[in-house]
Amino acid sequence: MYGNGQAPIFILKEGTQRTRGRSAQSNNIAAAKAVADSVRSTLGPKGMDKMLVDSMGDVVITNDGATILKEMDIEHPAAKMIIEVAKTQEQHCYDGTTSAVVLSGELLKRSEDLIEQNVHPTVICEGFRLAAEKAIALLDSHGISTEGNDEVLLEVAKTALTGKSAGAVKAFMADICVRAVNAVGVVDEGERLVDLSDIKVEKRQGGSIKDSSLIDGILLDKERVHAGMPRSLNDASIALVNSAIEVKKTEVDAKIQITDPNQLASFLAEEENYIRGLVEKITASGANVLICQKGIDELAQHYLSKAGVFSIRRAKKSDMEALSKATGGRIVTNIDDLSDQDLGKAARVEERKIGESDMTFITGCPEAKSVSVLLRGGTEHVVDEIRRAFDDAVGVVSVAWEDGAVLTGGGSVLAALSRDLRTYAETIGGREQMAIEAFASALEIIPRTLAENAGLDPVTTIIALRKAHADGASHAGINVYEGGVVDMHASNVLEPLRVVEQAIQSATETAIMILRIDDVISSKGVSMDDGFGGEDGFQM
Repeated sequence: MYGNGQAPIFILKEGTQRTRGRSAQSNNIAAAKAVADSVRSTLGPKGMDKMLVDSMGDVVITNDGATILKEMDIEHPAAKMIIEVAKTQEQHCYDGTTSAVVLSGELLKRSEDLIEQNVHPTVICEGFRLAAEKAIALLDSHGISTEGNDEVLLEVAKTALTGKSAGAVKAFMADICVRAVNAVGVVDEGERLVDLSDIKVEKRQGGSIKDSSLIDGILLDKERVHAGMPRSLNDASIALVNSAIEVKKTEVDAKIQITDPNQLASFLAEEENYIRGLVEKITASGANVLICQKGIDELAQHYLSKAGVFSIRRAKKSDMEALSKATGGRIVTNIDDLSDQDLGKAARVEERKIGESDMTFITGCPEAKSVSVLLRGGTEHVVDEIRRAFDDAVGVVSVAWEDGAVLTGGGSVLAALSRDLRTYAETIGGREQMAIEAFASALEIIPRTLAENAGLDPVTTIIALRKAHADGASHAGINVYEGGVVDMHASNVLEPLRVVEQAIQSATETAIMILRIDDVISSKGVSMDDGFGGEDGFQM
């Protein structure tokens, strides 16, 4: 019975589910922790791989956190927010995705303990915010300069490659990464910038990983248009043309009436003369290589072949722009305007057979600001994983090159921050102090997980790590190979400052956002009773 005989008022449509209060918070935290736990075993050089099979039966084998989370079929909205952490980390830092997600899950786990002690979520959020600001402010004091130091960049790349399929040849791959970044990096008004789109990556299965190479120029997945053209040329002068080498068609419907066979012969001769004229303009400019963004008529191919011009048609726009940066040539729209001033230069242009396809190598470009990397591997799965490892490594090298600072790895910096935050918490009054201490404890999840994945005792290892930092060893971190604690700076385990900074920021912001939710209204009929929308847990 309702007071005054008033009937119940329904404001949500039938089938809508609503979860409120402590129950909503618990469900959201459970979902976030489930995502973090799903990738936690992949963290570090001793991390394990995941095999992901999609609905079509395609298989991906990887330990890259961003790839794993992207391939997982997740329904729960809070879990999707954790995946956004990985996406943000991947876009801004290229590495540290697993660390960011694991840290998010641990922050929420610690906050759940505080909620059970009747600490209000808004107090926890404020404490986390203060802790994150303090941690990021302290990061600079742990930084190591990279400017003009390729050795540091090499160690950053090796650290990123450790534990991946390319780990066995990490010194070889790291050298390619550093040389590529140094080639395309620019300093503009004191600001250091690296555009990774200037590093063109091609992958081909066959051969071994050590057959991979950096090309001081551009690699095109194209072959010459005519078999009569030279297969290779030295001292190449390259014309970059983005208009078709063929007879122009009218933009409106038109008819030509021919009443005399001589007129037909004259018409065909005029077409031939037009094509010959285009080819003569190209050769008159001094070009012996033609890269055309559009089509090349068969007759034009014949004349170009007779003139000994190495020609490629239908090159991608991105390849044309990369060629312009690498060779110094200008892309020309009107062949009438082509001159020797527009030509790019390269020491050698050569067509080679790589695997089952022919590819064109344009190498020896002086001061190339766009380079190519050819990645090789025994199978398709190996090549795909090598590509993911290379993307991570070249990304972190570019970040370290831009920022000019790196941090020691192995959980050393997070252990140092954890110790500093516990001291800082004592200066903060109120219940926020409990949240800051919880944040400090959550940071230790990274060294703890590194120890667990290496088969070490996590409790003993964390105690030894805390003691080392208490004794003033600020670079002390986990030795995942032999156990114990070692100086990460001396061991050359380094990672970009931005990776740790972004991981702390995005993990904290996401944890705060999830903690502030106390009401979940679902109109899809999706069950919110467990972490991932059903009794069977999350779906992969």
